[in-house]
Amino acid sequence: MKRIGIDVGGTFTDVYLDQNGIVTVEKVASTPHDPGEAVVNGILAVTEQAGLAVTDIDEIVHGTTVATNIALTGKGARVGLITTEGFRDVLHIARHKKPMNFSLQQELPWQSRPLVKRRDRMTVTERITAPDGEVLIPLDEDEVREKVRTLLNRGVEAIAVCLLHSYLNPVHEERIAEIIEEEAPGIYLSVSSRIVPLYREYERFSTTALNAFVGPSVSRYLNQLDSVVKNLGFRNEIQIMQSSGGMTPISRAARQPVTLMMSGPVGGLLGGIWAAKASGFDNVITLDIGGTSADIGVSVGGKLRMRHLLDSTIGYYQAMVPMVDIDTIGAGGGSIAYIDEGGIYRVGPDSAGARPGPAAYGFGGTQPTSTDAQVTLGRLRPDRGLASGGFTMDGDAAVAAFDGLAENLGMSTVAAAEGALQLQRFDMAQAIERNSIARGYDPQHFALVAAGGAGPLFSCELAQELQIPTVIVPPHPGIVAATGLLSTDRVVEAMGTYRH
Repeated sequence: MKRIGIDVGGTFTDVYLDQNGIVTVEKVASTPHDPGEAVVNGILAVTEQAGLAVTDIDEIVHGTTVATNIALTGKGARVGLITTEGFRDVLHIARHKKPMNFSLQQELPWQSRPLVKRRDRMTVTERITAPDGEVLIPLDEDEVREKVRTLLNRGVEAIAVCLLHSYLNPVHEERIAEIIEEEAPGIYLSVSSRIVPLYREYERFSTTALNAFVGPSVSRYLNQLDSVVKNLGFRNEIQIMQSSGGMTPISRAARQPVTLMMSGPVGGLLGGIWAAKASGFDNVITLDIGGTSADIGVSVGGKLRMRHLLDSTIGYYQAMVPMVDIDTIGAGGGSIAYIDEGGIYRVGPDSAGARPGPAAYGFGGTQPTSTDAQVTLGRLRPDRGLASGGFTMDGDAAVAAFDGLAENLGMSTVAAAEGALQLQRFDMAQAIERNSIARGYDPQHFALVAAGGAGPLFSCELAQELQIPTVIVPPHPGIVAATGLLSTDRVVEAMGTYRH
């Protein structure tokens, strides 16, 4: 069986091809303007290297951060909400919690940057009661049509439907969905009883609205990718990694993109667990350092640790879906080193990305990054090919990028480069401690898997600092996340609230 795992990162897209144990790997430059372009480039590159045609491939598993990036940057669709009369402001009120308990001046992102603007939240007459889902007030269908037309006139791109107690009886939500499809065929539709039929009003409203917020862009991306790959000759349906650690068909993922929020990082943890088991270790800490971020995961006994449904968030938005517990920090190879307004030396979370990327990549980047620091210190060899097409680095450009920063810091170029890496190591050590020691796990009882393009460059010093006795560097650490995509199973999840 011939299988491809392909993971899109901020700088590189990693590809892993397994032909019944014969492995071929590739790295191609990511294409932020259209992530699907890099996916196609990666598939073509790895099949060409292996001497295969796309028609020979039996399965493709894809991990993507498209949904996560949309949620974190706030660049999603304009969403309209239809809910029960009297519950228009559930998304605004939330849980009455503040990020900082004792601050009188703070921003509440779910209010200042809501998933659905208040003027686009419509209420309709209906009521279903708990605990048996009894219809107390019938649905006013004429009112529903009026509100849908109002939303359409305002230019919404997606509509979320979330009624009170619909998890007990979805009859009114389903009827509203039918009316929306009659009035606005083709509009993206997110219905809470289909997405997250669980009790807790705010979490259910937020998850449904978040699904609608990312839905149009994610579904377009997935559908276009599916079409392009089929045109290349792939006969089956692409599988997409979910936040829960299982894969699902691309058609289903396009309908429920909220389940893809940790799609990319979970592949790194799965790959780390696979590599640790192959080396005889069950307890593992994974450090997956890519171009933009570092993902830290902890597995005890080779099992995935899941977040509690009430703790599963993306940024400040609640996403009440099964989600593997992974901590992500802005410390990657492309993280930019700079002096902040207070004169403090910092690295990240801003990244140079794939274009222009680190100065050493030769794509026009001039800002000093973590990768440039590694090249300046001789830890990365500019003459070694890193990716598809014999990609090499410009050592002189890397040194030049740190020269100006070093002068402003009043230190040598080498000292500035070493300082940048030390700052990143400190952030990573804290993240590992948060996910191990703070949760009752002693790092001395774990092996550390060095994953991602920069994982092996940091792992030994981190292991020494945290007293982790074993570091595992897989044969192809830069594509561990793509490897992990092929180590899981197809998973179909069903959720529901059970009252007894």
